[in-house]
Amino acid sequence: MNLSIRAWPMPQVQELVPGIVACGVIAAAATFLSEHYHAPVMVFALLLGIAMNFLSEDGPCAAGIAFTARTVLRCGVALLGLRITIGDVSALGWQPVLGVVVSVGLTIAVSMVAARLLGLSSQFGLLSGGATAICGASAALALAASMPPHPNRERATGFTVIGVSVLSTVSMIVYPIVTRLLGLNDVETGIFLGGTIHDVAQVVGAGYSVSKSTGDTATVVKLLRVAMLLPVITLTVALMHRRTPRSSESQRPPLLPWFVVGFAVLVMLNSLGWVPRPTAAAGAALSAWCLLAAIAAIGVKTQLKQLMTVGLKPVLLMLGETVFLALLVLGLMRLHA
Repeated sequence: MNLSIRAWPMPQVQELVPGIVACGVIAAAATFLSEHYHAPVMVFALLLGIAMNFLSEDGPCAAGIAFTARTVLRCGVALLGLRITIGDVSALGWQPVLGVVVSVGLTIAVSMVAARLLGLSSQFGLLSGGATAICGASAALALAASMPPHPNRERATGFTVIGVSVLSTVSMIVYPIVTRLLGLNDVETGIFLGGTIHDVAQVVGAGYSVSKSTGDTATVVKLLRVAMLLPVITLTVALMHRRTPRSSESQRPPLLPWFVVGFAVLVMLNSLGWVPRPTAAAGAALSAWCLLAAIAAIGVKTQLKQLMTVGLKPVLLMLGETVFLALLVLGLMRLHA
């Protein structure tokens, strides 16, 4: 296995600073807008980044923006491991754990097949299906980071982030009403909300709007879905490795990227209690900032006219993925009842 950190850039540090600072400023502005207008912060970061597209052209910011979109992104994914412990997973019992594994696996598989039937690439199906099934924008960024370079990768990532953030916000509002109409109790509602809503923040918002027990259950189920990021990325990298032609051996992604190893190590250390709670909280906050800066960088590198050309099919695919996941989770809950 190749565990070398090949992602570290060659330009000198001073060449990276302007672009990194620019992405940080965009991330801070997105946070301010999100707090005052109560909309997903990832969407604000992406849209503000797109508005600053001129920064990605040859100039003082180009190198730092590229560094943020790649290496800072992967650091943020690795630090996600500080949000999960094995104890959180085992406390749920085997039925919710099995349900999450089945729902994540089936949603991604169906998304890849549906993407091909719609004339889209299976990679886009993997990206959008993984974002829907696992943890929204964070999963989209992590999966994109694990894929080999492709001309349309950043455009697909940007569209997926927008789509999954909008659908997650709609779900946060609609799903608590749906659970009330279905007559689910607090724990069942928490399992449904945690198993279906895309982003962690929206899961927390929806869960605690119902009750404390619902919020606690929803958060743990959601973190279990986040934990699925590790096996999914590992499998993705292995498949991409196999599909990469032998003639381009030097371009193959490593079988186990360094940020996946970091994610697994941090989960283990956090589970063993070797990471103090303040440190874990600081690391989780740093992860959120890294991912936010990275999506700002991806926005800066994205051409708005490219996003406008994606067409109706990707929209229908992501909407279908969201509905499929909700029906699947409800079906599994009824099956285990």
